[in-house]
Amino acid sequence: MKFLISPEKLREQLDDVVVIDTRFNLFNPDQGHKIYLKGHIPGAVYFDLNKDLASARREHGGNHPLPDSEEFSKKLGEAGIDQNTTVVIYDQTNDIFAARMYWLLQYFGHEHTFILDGGVQAWAKGGYSITSTIPEPSPKTFVPTINNNLIVDMAELKDKQEKAESILIDSRSCPRYLGEEEPLYAKAGHIPGAKNYDWHDLLTANNGWKTQSEIKEHFASLDKKQEIIVSCGSGVSACMNILGLWAVGFEDVKLYPGSFSDWISYPENTIETIEE
Repeated sequence: MKFLISPEKLREQLDDVVVIDTRFNLFNPDQGHKIYLKGHIPGAVYFDLNKDLASARREHGGNHPLPDSEEFSKKLGEAGIDQNTTVVIYDQTNDIFAARMYWLLQYFGHEHTFILDGGVQAWAKGGYSITSTIPEPSPKTFVPTINNNLIVDMAELKDKQEKAESILIDSRSCPRYLGEEEPLYAKAGHIPGAKNYDWHDLLTANNGWKTQSEIKEHFASLDKKQEIIVSCGSGVSACMNILGLWAVGFEDVKLYPGSFSDWISYPENTIETIEE
């Protein structure tokens, strides 16, 4: 997978890249930063899902609206990142928060980006050092080139669904998709017409990424000629499916950033609980 970098390769390049720690817990929002302070890959800077990878919640836009362009660009610059910087992102293992950061960098026009395969867990297992020292990066100026072709909003999604112009994917677990359980939101179910592709199915039992051939087979029923819109609860776990789709040659792939949490903020929007 071209977007992955091994712990061994990162160790070789550690002095030449900026490393970003994205560990987070949706049910304990302070946990990620706390474990970062206890120990992280040398030189890593911390990006918080709620504070850095999203903007404040509003009436609409979902639980994790896209970050403000100016604020996110400033944060990247403070981390020592400009357009020419190679960035390596990691999570605890192969998880959704690193995927969100990776996707955001693509959206903001930064291409030199990798995800640490296996996360900090694989790094530590390889015997590489962990530190509690907080880095002091040399600031740079990050100038965003936002690619709005990578997103759709609720109104656009509705229009595309009515015209049957696209395929909508729901990346959450099947029980959440079917409305059998919902730990985060007041309503349960899925956006009408969405097909369920649980992001966990991209990973092996040991939490490693499956091979490209396995992922290609996983998405075999999808048409590469059609636009694919990917959703989840709030535009985070959907990014895992986007990475998987990109990895096997799907090009017209868009994120619905607000996803289900935005959809249900409009009382007139209907919800389904049957499998498509």
